[in-house]
Amino acid sequence: MTPLPADTPQAGSSTENRCPASGEQDLATREIGLEQEFVDRVYDQLELAAKQAQALAKEGHGRARLGHEGGLVERDAMVFQAAKRLATLNAAHEGLVFGRLDLADEAEGARYIGRIGLRDEHRDSLLVDWRAPAAAVFYQATAATPEGVVRRRVLRCAGQDVVAVEDELLDPEHPDADALPIVGEGALMAQLSRARDRSMHSIVATIQAEQDKAIRAPGKGVVLITGGPGTGKTVVALHRAAYLLYSERRRYESGGVLVIGPSGVFMRYIERVLPSLGETAVALRSLGEVVDGVKGMRHDDPAVADVKGAARMAELMRRTARQAVPGAPSELRVFWRDENIVLTPRDLAGVRRQLLSQGKRNRALPRVSNLLLDTMWRQVRGERGREHGRERFNHEMLDKAAFVDFVKDWWPPLDATDVLRWLAEPELLARVGEGVVSQEDRALLSKSWSYDATAAGRGGFDWSVEDIPLLDEIRYQLGDVPERREDEEEDDPYARLVDENTREVTTIADRDFATGPRTSTRTEDDSYAHVLVDEAQDLSPMQWRMVGRRGRTATWTVVGDPAQSSWPVPAESARARDEAFGDKARHEFHLSTNYRNSKEIYDFAAAYAERVGLDADLPDAVRRTGTPPQERVVEDLEAGVRGAVRELVGAVEGTVGIVVPVARRTSVQGWLDSWDELGSDRDGGADARIAVLTGLDTKGLEFDGIVVVEPAEIEAESATGRATLYVVLTRATQRMITVATS
Repeated sequence: MTPLPADTPQAGSSTENRCPASGEQDLATREIGLEQEFVDRVYDQLELAAKQAQALAKEGHGRARLGHEGGLVERDAMVFQAAKRLATLNAAHEGLVFGRLDLADEAEGARYIGRIGLRDEHRDSLLVDWRAPAAAVFYQATAATPEGVVRRRVLRCAGQDVVAVEDELLDPEHPDADALPIVGEGALMAQLSRARDRSMHSIVATIQAEQDKAIRAPGKGVVLITGGPGTGKTVVALHRAAYLLYSERRRYESGGVLVIGPSGVFMRYIERVLPSLGETAVALRSLGEVVDGVKGMRHDDPAVADVKGAARMAELMRRTARQAVPGAPSELRVFWRDENIVLTPRDLAGVRRQLLSQGKRNRALPRVSNLLLDTMWRQVRGERGREHGRERFNHEMLDKAAFVDFVKDWWPPLDATDVLRWLAEPELLARVGEGVVSQEDRALLSKSWSYDATAAGRGGFDWSVEDIPLLDEIRYQLGDVPERREDEEEDDPYARLVDENTREVTTIADRDFATGPRTSTRTEDDSYAHVLVDEAQDLSPMQWRMVGRRGRTATWTVVGDPAQSSWPVPAESARARDEAFGDKARHEFHLSTNYRNSKEIYDFAAAYAERVGLDADLPDAVRRTGTPPQERVVEDLEAGVRGAVRELVGAVEGTVGIVVPVARRTSVQGWLDSWDELGSDRDGGADARIAVLTGLDTKGLEFDGIVVVEPAEIEAESATGRATLYVVLTRATQRMITVATS
């Protein structure tokens, strides 16, 4: 471990080292300077490690000139490993060193904690990765149980510069305690008071003991993390994903880690956390982006969303996937060797039943032509036809354009998006929906998909977030189009169809090494090694079915708070969740401290929850600002909102959210764009800190200040509007103003 700097100031007592005024400032400046020397040494070693990785990549490229296959394999392996190492080093550059432990064991000296682990030129440990067992005590030690830690120090850096240190003396009775300077008022409170921006940041320097237990939980089964607003559930879950990748890298990096959140806004908010912890091999997906090749960005109206999310929609999708292709030929007539061969609708229905009884529709493609030919051959009774035999019959039929075109039109490879579009036809929807969805529900669905069909005429179906699980259900029911076998005959219509419709085949590493949007198409076997679901209380039964397919063989981290649920039938959703988990063991962790909201803001939100009858988990808020929320009733809504926003922009340094009812979003965004006094520079002006969102959009987000527009309308938007408004009231860290006209 790194020894204590030789020139660490010595003093008679820890009290002397907490000098007031200028003495305290001098002490802090001196300690920052000492830590800067060590941090400079770490960055020098980081630069050396980067050069070594670049040299490895250069050597790898040189192996390709060996002129044999082994050289190419070595090149690929070396270049891949070098690229991974460089990505890790670059991602961890900001805030690389953040912690120091002064230990009771003098032989160990000081132990420095960082985003990644580094060794010095002698291969001795210079910096301990925060996920390593040796770093666990940094988070778990307390004054009650110091676990061999005398002083814990948090280093706050800007780039490569140490700008502040915050100390906690955990073992004042230790003989060396008086020799250790104590600086600052505690890292956690300093971090909580910092301004927010448009991205979530890691809490790697300020993880608390109850959070650390969830992060380091065993990597088996399902880890359920619950807690009220502001308890850090999301960021704890993300740190857990980084911990799992560190502790079992081969398993999780090869199998893939999937992080699912409620919205694109939320995913953009959290996208920097894992890279800042040195992890880039993670797929980040909103619920509207889970299925490859399609994306849902908008939400349906609550009544429509409730129908599309219900468990009974699985049966509707199953029935739809088994329907005849609209407009497909209903009869086949061919002439062969004096025989008129006719496949009637009844004959075709029999072939259809036989194909569907043997497996999924697309998987049946190789059997279609043979079963049709079987049925046709049974009609060949004349001597001339029989004497030529079945083999000649097959060959000549497969060479007939009429037969080939019929096969392609009658049983084509189907895509889920095409099949779901069929339901825009009210008659088909009524037929497959009989006994599954009510007439009223069918009317809602028909209106929704008719809107999508109209949008398709303008350039493509406008799928909603709630449509995506339905597409996934159909995709699963259809199955994948099989790859063409090498021994397939060239003139087989199935072989031609496969050639025309086979999609790119890739590995999980190809698909998911980057954190950007995934563009390749996965197969039916969508299972990852680990699935992390945030805001899990909001998932509908159909969304759980979709997510469950990605986690059949996975371990899970699931984060949620039932009181914040926007799904109106929690019991139905819970059953779907249990089916997704299967018989995996479950480990539950509860977070009890609200680090986000000031006590004044959370008391206001908690009082609302109790008043409207929400069974809310009420965590303890640990920070006060002295500024309670304001409730304003105004005559002119635009003027009232503008005044509140102007006030918050001037009062807080970070972000300001304007939360509005869905019906008012466009108009309020228009107001914001026209307010010249807030600045017009979207990249750096005052209004660059402002975002207009609906209640559901705020899930998982936080802002320094919040303006809640017409809260009663937000509450009235859906059956779960009270829970949504409760979420909105818990988004602010510093200031909150509600503005209403009555």
